[in-house]
Amino acid sequence: MDECLRGVVLRTYKYNDKNSVVRVYTDSRGLLSFLLPESASRSARMRRAVFQPLSLVEIDASILPRRDIHRIRHASIVVATPSLHTNPTKCAIALFITELLSHIIIEQEQDAPLYAFLARSVMLLDNIDSGVANFHICFLYNLGSFIGIEPDMDTYVEGSYFDLQNGVFLRMRPLHNDFLEQEESAVLARLSRINYSNMHLYRFNREQRRLLLAEMLRYYKLHNSSLGDVKSLDTLHELFS
Repeated sequence: MDECLRGVVLRTYKYNDKNSVVRVYTDSRGLLSFLLPESASRSARMRRAVFQPLSLVEIDASILPRRDIHRIRHASIVVATPSLHTNPTKCAIALFITELLSHIIIEQEQDAPLYAFLARSVMLLDNIDSGVANFHICFLYNLGSFIGIEPDMDTYVEGSYFDLQNGVFLRMRPLHNDFLEQEESAVLARLSRINYSNMHLYRFNREQRRLLLAEMLRYYKLHNSSLGDVKSLDTLHELFS
């Protein structure tokens, strides 16, 4: 069945000598994989140029039942995001986000709110001038609400500990080791108010930023076993040190 889909490009990987596979999170079908020719023809080069990390694309494709990889009839950019591929800082953030999403989004399920959040985030990252250093922190925190791991802020009181395993704040240390100390928990509580409109107001030094990312990724890993080491994290540490 031929369908017209809109999607956010996640990653491309080698399939065989003649083709790669591009994974795209789409608006109406969730996560799909498409065959991407590796030939040197003009049409193949143009098509590969469309599928850059976090590109917002429109795809006409043949979606066949019980097929894991689908064929593209036509593909084009819906909204151009040039700074994601020319600005070194935004490029590094885009690679971090695509690496993260490639591990987290592994199910072929439609989720309209998640798709809307991803598409909006991509457009904002391309357009913003201030608060860029906090974008990935803001993205990482707010993504949790769309994948069911948002911390329960109703349980927070001053001086409490955040239980990373259960996503709640406790008045006493839990019996396991996966928790944040009181000071770190207070930072998390402050971070719960971050959004794309106010992220430029948040000030973190090098160590605070490194600790925030480390603990947030630790939290994600506890709730998503497919998330391993995030290789692009080192580049972000170097950029924002």
